[in-house]
Amino acid sequence: MTQIVDRRVHTAVDPPDDALAVAPTRHPWRWLAGGAALVLLAQFAHGLATNPGWDWPTFAQYFTAPSVLSALWLTVQLTFWGTLIGFGLGIVVAAGRLSANPILQVLAWFYVWAFRSIPLIVQLLFWFNLAYLYRSLSVGIPFGPEFFRFDTNSLLGGTTAAVVGLALHQAAYSAEIVRAGILSVDQGQSEAAAALGIPRFRQFFRIVLPQAMRGILPNAANEVISLFKGTSIVSVMAIAELFYQVQVIYGRNGRVVPLLMVATVWYIVLTSILSTVQFYVERHYAKGALRTVPPTPLQRVRAAVSGAVSAAAVTPRGATR
Repeated sequence: MTQIVDRRVHTAVDPPDDALAVAPTRHPWRWLAGGAALVLLAQFAHGLATNPGWDWPTFAQYFTAPSVLSALWLTVQLTFWGTLIGFGLGIVVAAGRLSANPILQVLAWFYVWAFRSIPLIVQLLFWFNLAYLYRSLSVGIPFGPEFFRFDTNSLLGGTTAAVVGLALHQAAYSAEIVRAGILSVDQGQSEAAAALGIPRFRQFFRIVLPQAMRGILPNAANEVISLFKGTSIVSVMAIAELFYQVQVIYGRNGRVVPLLMVATVWYIVLTSILSTVQFYVERHYAKGALRTVPPTPLQRVRAAVSGAVSAAAVTPRGATR
């Protein structure tokens, strides 16, 4: 009788497959660069805390001073109205550039060319001194009778002139941003919507614009942040926005550095708020393009913490790392 003998050899030293751990690739230079960056950051923080030249007591005294907060509120208002009017007019100018009407195309192109070529400070000073050219402005039929007449000095005060200058300057840049975003949408989207009989108005607002917003938003947010910081240039018109008010204060007490830090920290705070709003708006418009929307910073922290806890719980002792 023939017997078949199983000659497979089993050894007690071979570990089971689930006990094997993959050793990660080591990156010593990466850790060295990170450590050097942390050392430089620690040195900078130490200098901020110990250097008496920063004069943090003066900074704390004026950071929430009523005059500074009032100037900060004016800065926010200039940014808001400059953005609202600028992007509203920019959409109209972008529509003119995309229009089939050659007259509208030329006028829109000339507007963008002119306002992007002239420095912002020149535009602001021009609107501030408009009364030298036109003592009064009237509303009526062109080359005909007028219905209303306004005194230019009373109509265009310092703040109004600043809003007009910022908005018209912003409109030239926002027009190109909106136009580029619309052109980034595949033309087949509009053709498919037209083949389905969807009206052109609905095509634009329900199909083209939501897709264009993904290209418009990052550049538009950069323009808003740039406009917020650019409001400091209206200080040449003696308008009491944040930077001008800081200049007035350190002109009286001579504490230049801590007062500049007051303006700097407020600019950083409000810019960070605008960046946070930008992130969530971009995340909203990414829903139609991505399978899963990007996680929020809080979700990333939670995932990292839970991942570290899970890895520590499942890793066996003595495993190769």
